[in-house]
Amino acid sequence: MDDIAKKATLIDGKRFSEQLRERVADEVGRLATRGDVVPGLAVVLVGDDPASRVYVQSKQRAVTAAGMRSFEHSLAAETTQQRLLDLIHQLNADADVHGILVQLPLPDHIDPGVIIEAIDPRKDVDGFHPTNVGRLGTGQGALVPCTPLGCLMLLQAHLGSLAGREAVVVGRSNIVGKPMAALLLGHDCTVTMAHSRTRNLPDVVGRADIVVAAAGRAHLIQGDWLKPGAVVIDVGINRIAAPERGEGKMRLVGDVDFDGAFATAGAITPVPGGVGPMTIACLLVNTLTAACRIHQLDEPEGLAPSL
Repeated sequence: MDDIAKKATLIDGKRFSEQLRERVADEVGRLATRGDVVPGLAVVLVGDDPASRVYVQSKQRAVTAAGMRSFEHSLAAETTQQRLLDLIHQLNADADVHGILVQLPLPDHIDPGVIIEAIDPRKDVDGFHPTNVGRLGTGQGALVPCTPLGCLMLLQAHLGSLAGREAVVVGRSNIVGKPMAALLLGHDCTVTMAHSRTRNLPDVVGRADIVVAAAGRAHLIQGDWLKPGAVVIDVGINRIAAPERGEGKMRLVGDVDFDGAFATAGAITPVPGGVGPMTIACLLVNTLTAACRIHQLDEPEGLAPSL
């Protein structure tokens, strides 16, 4: 491990996210001191899925630590779609709420597409509303999905300008893959979108200066596929058996074979500790951005990449 450790740089998303949270908190404090606005985020949880509950709680702690207002709405799993829509309409009209996040997944009887479209696009801090998707795709100011936004920030922090670089995004989800490709195009990369059915996937990946792995398959991308010196952003979070830790134990791994990639890549994000911490930090960025736009205030310079 000592030999390969010299070959790649670890991109520390945890440290970057902590610095980003501090910058958001500073900006929130300035807005509050001037009497302009205190950004507020409403998080809606339907049902009591344990993983969703933990994730919502971590979001709320981050919001409060940044000096923002946090509004929690917990609804029973049996809540009707109309009841949820009524709540969203109330939050759309609430002047203290600048961001609305409905935690996914929703119970089977609720259509997530209907719910997402009901959110005021100006308050859509997840960046999932069709209006924001369209604005991102056409290069206009949009609220961008948090995970791709975090990936872009990590890339820019490591590489500076992305112009002219060849990028491959592996994965075509609406949450990560497609918006990631749009962001990279917007920053003048040459972008290829690939997925599990792409022919000759190793060859496609091997051309890239930048690889964003977001296919949701453990160790899909092998280290010997990579172009030497490539920058790898691993979005995958997969649980696999870890018998070395004891019977029934699990561990988290990414979509990239980390050990193999570490020997070839110029830089790589670890799993955990890479992209994951950036998602909540970028949720704070989006909430701050939404508050500034709604109140027609200048957005903090350099906090988020320009689109």
